[in-house]
Amino acid sequence: MAARVLLQRRAAPLTAALVVGTIAFAPRVAHAEATEERRFSKKPIYDDDYNFFPTSKTAPATTTVATTSAPPTDNVDPIAPSTTIIPANTTLPTTRRPSPSPTALLAAQIRHGRLFLYQQSCTAEDAVNAGMARLFRLEHSFTSTLSSLAPARESGERLMPGLLYVLVAGMAGSIVARNRGVVLRGATPLALALGAAWSVLPVTMGNVGALAWRYEQRVPAVAEAHVRVRDGVAKGVSFARVHANLGERKLTEAIGAARERVEGWVSKGK
Repeated sequence: MAARVLLQRRAAPLTAALVVGTIAFAPRVAHAEATEERRFSKKPIYDDDYNFFPTSKTAPATTTVATTSAPPTDNVDPIAPSTTIIPANTTLPTTRRPSPSPTALLAAQIRHGRLFLYQQSCTAEDAVNAGMARLFRLEHSFTSTLSSLAPARESGERLMPGLLYVLVAGMAGSIVARNRGVVLRGATPLALALGAAWSVLPVTMGNVGALAWRYEQRVPAVAEAHVRVRDGVAKGVSFARVHANLGERKLTEAIGAARERVEGWVSKGK
């Protein structure tokens, strides 16, 4: 009897320890995240969180959307319509583009302004370069034209005394034709000056004629008229030379015949 009482006294603490250990070390499910009831117990940091997740502890209402498949055929068994459960207050997250800051807007406007100024400066620079290139071409053409008119050193022709002779010939023509008509007063100095130029400065006048012919070729009508006039003048000059030679020959023959007659008379007189 005494041993039974002793065993009951020692078994009571051991039984209590077993019960406490069983409760403490009982297997439980460990959640990595908070449950739905405790997830939004506190106020969220951003206001957008209210739109994405429900905050009430009650289960969200659900709506049932029925989707019906295609009608059955003869060889295929009919399929029962399937249902999809979608939460009523669930909204898809939308991506919002961040609005540009005032600094970014100012930088964009400055960029556009700089590009516009750069384009205008490039246009102005191109226009100035084109104008300067045109002026340089004109200057080069003018200087090269003047240098091409000058006679070569091998010809021995000098411009200074020759130009003075041409000027004197033109003044003499104007003095001679001062009491004549308008046509003669304009044509006589020009003709005498051109004649003196071709006589005193033949190389220079040849260069001037070649330059005038290049400019005349730009206008076909003027070039053809010049060719016709030159051919007519050349033919006239050739005819004049032929007639002059014939006249000189006849004059020589007449002088020879007269000399023979005079010599005959003189011989007969002796």
